[in-house]
Amino acid sequence: MKRALTVLLILFGFMMAANGLKAQELQCNIRVSSNKVEGSDKTIYQNMQSAVNEFINNTKFTDINIKMAEKIECSMLLDIKSREGDYFTAEINLGLRRPVYKSNYNTPMFNYIDRKVFFEYTDGESLDFNPNTYISNLTSTLGFYAYLFLGLQFDSFSPNGGDPFFDICETIANAAPQEAGNENGWSTTGRQNRYVIINDINNQANQPLRQFLYQYHRQGLDVMAEHPDQGREAIMNSLSLLQSVYERNSMCYFLQLIIETKRDEIIQVFSQGEQKVRLQAANIMKAIDPSQSSRYDAMLQGPSY
Repeated sequence: MKRALTVLLILFGFMMAANGLKAQELQCNIRVSSNKVEGSDKTIYQNMQSAVNEFINNTKFTDINIKMAEKIECSMLLDIKSREGDYFTAEINLGLRRPVYKSNYNTPMFNYIDRKVFFEYTDGESLDFNPNTYISNLTSTLGFYAYLFLGLQFDSFSPNGGDPFFDICETIANAAPQEAGNENGWSTTGRQNRYVIINDINNQANQPLRQFLYQYHRQGLDVMAEHPDQGREAIMNSLSLLQSVYERNSMCYFLQLIIETKRDEIIQVFSQGEQKVRLQAANIMKAIDPSQSSRYDAMLQGPSY
């Protein structure tokens, strides 16, 4: 009887897989590091890692049906810097990747270290979250980045596809407390924080950055496996969208994050191909990323035609 039940469970699993089992949206590699914290008791950090993993990977953040194979790949390293009782100071090292059509390559979508993470956590507590209501700084921060990942990913597949997720990010940021004189990551007077990121994204003046996400990925990278020159030219044209924002506001924080995330990949893409297109790309990148001009000059030394 036991053997028959096991066989039935296995068959059921295969049937669910064949029918496209629906799943949570994120497949996130979660780590909590306490190497910088004094003390021998590491149990609380192990429990914290389990709680964060449960929250990110087992929460259904949308009503969209996503198959197991379509989960969004990302990573979060919560690096604890100090602890005073139940109060923690930390950084979060964040990474988001996107598969490129007809290739084994995953393109970086967002690489960022959030250095302003302060939260209260009691060992063993469950992580409660409501995007409309501030419950805790930890879940608001984690939820914010979960929806940011969704927005960036969906923007790369369809024009402005990330709108509903970016709206939720803004709701989370607006619900977070504003502490006078304290840069807590949500401050409306800060220059480099979560509030600034989502404000830049939703600012209509920065709409070309949203267009860039679609054109660069869907019309550029996704085409390159079959039509490399066509894809490379689309990517070159998408860089002009970044330039238009740079010329209006060179200090736009989200623009800076895009450049830092994409710099190495852009150099790799234009290290070969038609020289005219590569030169145009190099000139744009030297204009918007002048500190790296020598690297863009060097990419023109590769083979061309």
